[in-house]
Amino acid sequence: MPPTASEIAANLADIRSRIHSAAARAGRHPDAIRLIAVSKRMPAEYVLMAIAAGQFRFGESTVQEAQTKQALIDDPRTEWHFIGHLQTNKLKAIPGNFAWLHTLDTLRLAERLSGAASDAGCVINVLLQVNVANDPAKHGLPAKRVFSFVDSLLAADLAGIRLRGLMTIGRQDAVPGDRRGEFAALHELATACAERFGSASFSELSMGMSADFEQAIAEGATMVRVGSALFGARNARHRISRPSSN
Repeated sequence: MPPTASEIAANLADIRSRIHSAAARAGRHPDAIRLIAVSKRMPAEYVLMAIAAGQFRFGESTVQEAQTKQALIDDPRTEWHFIGHLQTNKLKAIPGNFAWLHTLDTLRLAERLSGAASDAGCVINVLLQVNVANDPAKHGLPAKRVFSFVDSLLAADLAGIRLRGLMTIGRQDAVPGDRRGEFAALHELATACAERFGSASFSELSMGMSADFEQAIAEGATMVRVGSALFGARNARHRISRPSSN
């Protein structure tokens, strides 16, 4: 059964309460942690319900689906984050539609995104995706290559993109302790990057999803990407339909 507006509102309140509690346990301020509602493969109606409940940051993983939803929603309060693997032939759609890209992992992508953003007259906040666990099923830079990649990225002095930090996706088959270890490793890497390259470029850590965002907060996450805990299980058959006017 699809969720009702009241169920999404209740789920959102519960997630926010859990964020506050996790932050308190870690000695952090809850305002330092932003919730990205992962709306991929969810219809526009669900996003509108979340907006009505006070959620305005959303994460999408395909350009076409996101643009379809954005055309239906068209709410200036929303902030869209691209959290999927970005193909270079789709990157021209990022400027103007997304404020953040969480998955930068090649210099070629950075150069092309820079050109597209400059042409559009905007700046995209970017995070480097790091494959902390060296999972062959995941995209991202190996941790050992991050320093050299950042050296090359900064040397290129690319306009239109602003480096803000790191992102990782935990292994699906990891036990809780292993996944927390991955989050701790990303935090340690971000701290090292901040010392080497400056804190302004490494103030953000995007990590943690529905099953593990509290562990991620304990290890320093500033953004958590939560989908199923808010909207329910994803279904590839969900239709992205025009919201009812009733």
